[in-house]
Amino acid sequence: MRNDLRAGRQVDFAGERFARRSAGIRFHDRIIFRTHRLVDKGEHHRHNRGKKDGEVDDHEAQELAAHALRCRVERLFLVEFMRRIQPGHDGPIARKSEMSDPDSEVGNEWKELQAGEEAEGKRLDQWLAAALAPEFSRSRVQALIRTGAVTQKGVAVTEPKRRVASGERFAIALPEPELPEPMGEPIPLNILYEDDALVVIDKPAGLVVHPAPGNWTGTLVNALIHHCGDSLSGIGGVRRPGIVHRLDRDTSGVMVVAKNDQAHRVLAEAFADHGRDGDLERAYVALVWGVPPRASGTIEASLGRSPHDRTLRAVVPEDRADARHAVTHYTVLERYGRGQPEEKIASLVECRLETGRTHQIRVHMAHIGHPLVGDIDYGRAFRTKVNRLPPPLAEKVAAFPRQALHARLLAFRHPETGEIMRFEAPIPTDMAELLKGFAGL
Repeated sequence: MRNDLRAGRQVDFAGERFARRSAGIRFHDRIIFRTHRLVDKGEHHRHNRGKKDGEVDDHEAQELAAHALRCRVERLFLVEFMRRIQPGHDGPIARKSEMSDPDSEVGNEWKELQAGEEAEGKRLDQWLAAALAPEFSRSRVQALIRTGAVTQKGVAVTEPKRRVASGERFAIALPEPELPEPMGEPIPLNILYEDDALVVIDKPAGLVVHPAPGNWTGTLVNALIHHCGDSLSGIGGVRRPGIVHRLDRDTSGVMVVAKNDQAHRVLAEAFADHGRDGDLERAYVALVWGVPPRASGTIEASLGRSPHDRTLRAVVPEDRADARHAVTHYTVLERYGRGQPEEKIASLVECRLETGRTHQIRVHMAHIGHPLVGDIDYGRAFRTKVNRLPPPLAEKVAAFPRQALHARLLAFRHPETGEIMRFEAPIPTDMAELLKGFAGL
């Protein structure tokens, strides 16, 4: 049986390799870069010209494509596996130890449940649905039962209304929960420009770009589906229709969304190139603690998943498996506070991206010792800086609900007309008030 399980995983592994190759990614991508350096701004876009990086974290979208293919392979494997354990099959019966053995590398999760006294006489689908809620609905559980995904003593149970007896043990092969398809919602949008190919918006802080665990509704995608109707269908994937780049939930500013396949392809390529051909320009403004040692410079440091929290990023060795090349160019615009530059308490910096990784500006600025004001994820160690501020400003900073980061400028070549489009979004009120307070120091 173990050989059968491993064979299934090999098919899955091959499917993942094929999906990644189809997406244009080497399966074990390794690129060598310097870990960190500061250079004059005059080197902007020169030192790495010609190298190609992924789209703004497009590796996540490409991994979703690989994941979808993998799930299809796993489902085929599961059907064959369940066929083999049906009554009358001459092959070996899967034991619980094989089902849960981490070395077996089975794609689907096997879960074993034992019925207690309270389950006596209940329908199997009713009992399992209560045990597996909220990830699996009763109708989903019924479908799993009918396809033979539930076994009792190694024999498939295919009748949802079968009565459960106290003490019985059931094994169930759990596929990943089905992700809900996003629906249109009447969420207001601040539209800066729109035509048949694209729409440019000023995204407010607090708006999630696309549905994800914990945020299945109320996202920019839900708003776009409502606003654009069927024109977004299928462009960029079911859960990210039209999205070619994104901003963090609590980052405000300019975004462009594609409305047809051609626009999506052209814009995606532009963001993948990160403006090295001069057609894409992105500028952010960030309020950071302290003042960088130079008026302008470049931060070059590979990013990967944080070892402490998988939802966060961290500067990692360039040869680590998940390391992604990241480059941020910064310029100090304003310095706040009295005394010498090194005594200033905060500064306003402009950041221009040469790559576009998740949380890139936030991690890079924290990496050089100047995290963003209000960033509780990467600036936690700087919370005591608030104590150096006068009471009114200290209260404003303490109450500021997000990182002080705004996508001020976005320029790109129109995917159909070829015209250079340039859009700016004013700093939102909450951040403008915060800057006003620091300017008064």
